This record gives sequence, structure tokens and C-alpha cells, in this order.
Amino acid sequence: MKSFRKEIFVEYPRRRGFLNITPQVNDCLKESGIQEGLLLCNSMHITASVFINDNETGLHHDFEAWLEELAPFNPDPDHYFHNRTGEDNADAHLKRQIMGREVVVAVTRGRLDFGTWEQIFYGEFDGLRRKRILVKIIGE
Repeated sequence: MKSFRKEIFVEYPRRRGFLNITPQVNDCLKESGIQEGLLLCNSMHITASVFINDNETGLHHDFEAWLEELAPFNPDPDHYFHNRTGEDNADAHLKRQIMGREVVVAVTRGRLDFGTWEQIFYGEFDGLRRKRILVKIIGE
């Protein structure tokens, strides 16, 4: 069994948003040479997410509106207990919990074994700085 590990670096230009990372993950898979196995892709930061969904801008807008409703950005220390520690990103931690940390995708015949509209996205909830995404692939 082979094992492959690579980090993808992202510096999102705004505080929040979504980035389709499927092409970068596919590049990792090709580089690995693995034909059959499993691919793990996860954010290495507690204020960012990796998830699978449709690449549709209306849906991404809905995600952002829904997340903001559930955990609104509010740097006021009285709004979130976490912000009393001098931070202003409690909402980003909550949004990450909702959207998830990682995805696992089957690798079949050297390709990501996706459903029809599935793609891999990076969700940024406290951007404007460099962050890492881990891709780990095991298989034959």
C-alpha cells in the first residue's frame, strides 16, 4: 500500500468565502500515482472548513447567509464569550463546526469517485492570512 501527503496553501482575500479546490486535489491525486484507495482532504485550521457540494454560486450565497444567521460575525466581547479573550472570530469557529473539518473520497481508476455534481470546497471564515489544507491519499 502506498501513502501520499501534500499540503495546499490558501490565502483567501476576504474574511469569508468559498473556494473550489477540486483542481488542486486532482493534481495531488495524479502526483500520487494511486489508482485505487481513499483520499482525505482537511483544513489544518480551526476557522476553515473542507466540504463537498455543488459548484453553484446561488447555493454558496445561501450557505453564507445561513451561516451568518446561525453564527453572525460580531466582534463585541459581550456577544460571544470567546471574544472576551481578545479574539474577534468566535463566529468563524462556530461556522467551521457546522460545515465540517474534512472529506473522504474514494479513488477509483485514478479518479475521485464523485457523484454527478460533487466537488471539493474550502470554506474560509476568518481569512486574510495564509492557511493550509492537507491532502492524504492511501491505496495502490
